[in-house]
Amino acid sequence: MEEDTKPILVPVGGDESNYGIMNIQFNPEDYKCKRPFHVEPTNIVSVNDDMQRVTDEASAMNKRIHYYSRLTSPADRALIAPDHVLPAPDEIYVYSPLGTAFKVDSCTDGYGKNSSLVTIFMIWNTMMGTSILSIPWGIKQAGFTSGIILILLMGILTLYCCYRVVKSRQMIPLTDTSNWEFPDVCKYYFGSFGQWSSLLFSMVSLVGAMVVYWVLMSNFLFNTGKFIYNFVHDINVTDIVPGTNGSNKVICPSAAGDYPPQNRTVMFSSGNRTGFELFEEWWDKSKTVPFYLIAVLLPLLNLKSPSFFAKFNVLGTVSVVYLVFLVTVKAAHLGMHLEFNWFTENEFFVPEFRILFPQLTGVLTLAFFIHNCVITLLQNNRNPENNVRDLSIAYFLVGLTYLYVGVIIFASFPSPPLSKECIEQNFLDNFPSDDIMSFVARIFLLFQMMTVYPLLGYLARVQLLRQFFGNAYPSLFHVLILNLAIVGAGVAMARFYPNIGGIIRYSGATCGLAFVFVYPSLIYMISLHRAGQLTWPALIIHIFIILLGLANLIAQFLL
Repeated sequence: MEEDTKPILVPVGGDESNYGIMNIQFNPEDYKCKRPFHVEPTNIVSVNDDMQRVTDEASAMNKRIHYYSRLTSPADRALIAPDHVLPAPDEIYVYSPLGTAFKVDSCTDGYGKNSSLVTIFMIWNTMMGTSILSIPWGIKQAGFTSGIILILLMGILTLYCCYRVVKSRQMIPLTDTSNWEFPDVCKYYFGSFGQWSSLLFSMVSLVGAMVVYWVLMSNFLFNTGKFIYNFVHDINVTDIVPGTNGSNKVICPSAAGDYPPQNRTVMFSSGNRTGFELFEEWWDKSKTVPFYLIAVLLPLLNLKSPSFFAKFNVLGTVSVVYLVFLVTVKAAHLGMHLEFNWFTENEFFVPEFRILFPQLTGVLTLAFFIHNCVITLLQNNRNPENNVRDLSIAYFLVGLTYLYVGVIIFASFPSPPLSKECIEQNFLDNFPSDDIMSFVARIFLLFQMMTVYPLLGYLARVQLLRQFFGNAYPSLFHVLILNLAIVGAGVAMARFYPNIGGIIRYSGATCGLAFVFVYPSLIYMISLHRAGQLTWPALIIHIFIILLGLANLIAQFLL
């Protein structure tokens, strides 16, 4: 009865600017900030049967709401519909001109959006990926001092280019770009070439990430299976590779080729030697395990919607936090092992500056890559005027995380007795398979990657198939062919080129050339030129950025 006492017409004061688009008669502070609308059946062109149709009840409700807006002139926005006329929050839909209904999960005019803290965390969580495992190797390739400098410089450069991406929509005059993504901006400036080239480079980044995931999942599954088998059968296995002694053992797998034995392990056990040899034959890191993953992941890739796996995104945060914890504990036990040799190399240490530094810049291009989705992430910021500040803080935290993990692993790597050259492209490979903390990290990362992999496949499917067929799931046959090609690329790399550092730097430099260096700079220069505001300093600086991206890509194939 309480709602019957409410007035039917409620005056609303305040500035008209407080109202968002399609929010004429609703109070913006109310949870019902979406105005439903109805499209007459005669205007419906086609109907997708698997979507909800506009119902008669919804149409009647919509007409009741429109009645209140017609009680005054269209220019007068002083009236709102009372609550008892509006649908419940879980019944609010936005109806498309095709006669389908889309559920409204949140409002678009400020209510229910993300705070700056949540936005910063989302960007940090999205950017942190598999690249963190290769940062110590990249620092080793560049040299300790130059590695730290490059992480700082690449963070600043990619942040500036990301800033240019965020601002790119605002520089387009006389056009509503509120719902545009960066590929739409590329299409506006470069036509069909911009559209298709942005699709190509976006696919390179997605497929490259999926290939890296497959290599890493094969690695983690192999070591996890090996640990469990040895534990269950009470087998003590000693790796035939150089390593340190003690409870915090560190190994150098890259030096295993210098040792005479061809098999990778020696067994000390009262168990059945034949069974152990059979296990090693069927549980091989590159020959068998990559193929076992097909049985699990290929069916998941063919699902129409991977929304179930999105619930496990928090595992990415847990994995990164655990890696930071693991690095801290290992460093506390191993201590610091540093010696500064600026240009000369000795048996155990690498110079501070090395000619191989572009390998680190290639890895960092992908490590700081978020340019193709940053607009989407920032669109949900409750205070869009803080977008630049929040983006800068997120980049700072990402760079700090990379610096911490990379510097601590490099500095604590025990040299002597091992050389810094032993740092692997996946630093977890420097810990034996029977190391408990590394085993837990591999379990975390394996499960997290197995939940993220279908999401990446879904994004690749949506981008590619929708462009060619107008539908993200034209048929099971189309989806299966695409997924077989992606899985085949991952299996081939895990079998013949299981070097995640190499894959990351090649794919990072390739997609980064377009999305990080070329397109943001070109779009900015073109927009300034059209506005008559292009100056020589701006021209020179942004041409230099483009040349840096091109040199970064070329250097990956020369070193």
